[in-house]
Amino acid sequence: MLIQILNRLAWLVVSLILASLLVFAVVNVLPGDVAAVILGTSATPQSLETLRHQLGLDQPAWLRYVQWIGGMLRSDFGTSLLSHSDVGPLIVQKLAVSGPLALGSAVISVAVALPLGVLAGVHYRRFSGALISALSLLGIAVPAFWAGLLLATVFAIQLKLLPAGGFVDWSESPIGALRSLVLPALALGLVQAAVLTRYIRSAIIDVQREDFIRTARAKGLTRWQALRRHGFRYAAIPVVTILGIQLTGLLVGAIVIENVFVLPGLGRLLFQSVGNRDLIVVQDLVMLLTAVVLIVNFLVDLSYRLLDPRIRSSA
Repeated sequence: MLIQILNRLAWLVVSLILASLLVFAVVNVLPGDVAAVILGTSATPQSLETLRHQLGLDQPAWLRYVQWIGGMLRSDFGTSLLSHSDVGPLIVQKLAVSGPLALGSAVISVAVALPLGVLAGVHYRRFSGALISALSLLGIAVPAFWAGLLLATVFAIQLKLLPAGGFVDWSESPIGALRSLVLPALALGLVQAAVLTRYIRSAIIDVQREDFIRTARAKGLTRWQALRRHGFRYAAIPVVTILGIQLTGLLVGAIVIENVFVLPGLGRLLFQSVGNRDLIVVQDLVMLLTAVVLIVNFLVDLSYRLLDPRIRSSA
C-alpha cells in the first residue's frame, strides 16, 4: 500500500513539473507586450526596451522559468508587472472569495444531488425517478452564468432578498460576505448538482443489478437495507471520480460566475491579468489551478483503495 502511494506521489511530482513547463510556454507565447500596455501607444522603442530590461522580459526564457519555479518553491510568487505588488498576498486575498465560493458550491451540489440521485436510481421505473431524471437533464442544459442571471433577477431584483453583485469584505461583515456568495454558489452548485445526480442515478441502478445485492435481497433484506449495507460503498467509486472532476470544474466555473456577480476573486483577477498582459500573475494563477486539479485527482485515486478492497488486493 505504501509503495503504491509513493508511486502515485512520484507521478504527481512529475505531472506538476510537466504542467509548469506547459503553463510557462503557453503564457509566454501569448500575443501582446506588457511594456506596451504599461507605457501606452505613444511609447518610443527606446523606452519600451528600457522597461523590458527593468521587468526582466529581455532575459532568456529558460532563466525566467528557473527563477519563477525557484521563487514558487520558496513561497515567493513574484511581483505583478503592472501594480508592482507581491502576487502571493494578492492570491491569498482573492482566495478569501473564491475558496468559500467553491466550497459552498460543492456543498450545495452534493447536498442536492445525493438524495435526488439515490431516489432516482432506486425508483427509476416510477414517475418520481423519471421526473428527477428529466429535471437533471434540464439542469445540465443550463449554463452556470445563465442560472446566475436568472437567480439574480428573481432573488435580488424582484424579491430584493440578496445582493445582485459585489462583495462585502469578511472583516467588515461576515454575514454580508456570506450573503454576497449565496447566489453565485447556488448558480454553480445547482448546475453541478444536475450532472452529479445523473451519475449517482446510474451508479445506483448498476449496483442493484449486481449479484451480491440479489443475494442480500434473497436473505430477507429490503432494497434500502441492501443498498445501505452493501451497495452504497460500491456505487461510490464512479461518483467519487465525477465529484473530483467537479471540484476542479467549480474553480474554472468560478471565473465566469465571479465576473457575472462582480466578485473580487481569483477568476476575476485572472480575467483582468490576461487582458493586461500581467504575465507573472497569469502564470501563478494558472499554475495554482493546475496544481489543484492534479492534487484532487491524486486524492481521488487514493480514495479508490479505501472504498474498494479489491483494488488494494490487486495492488
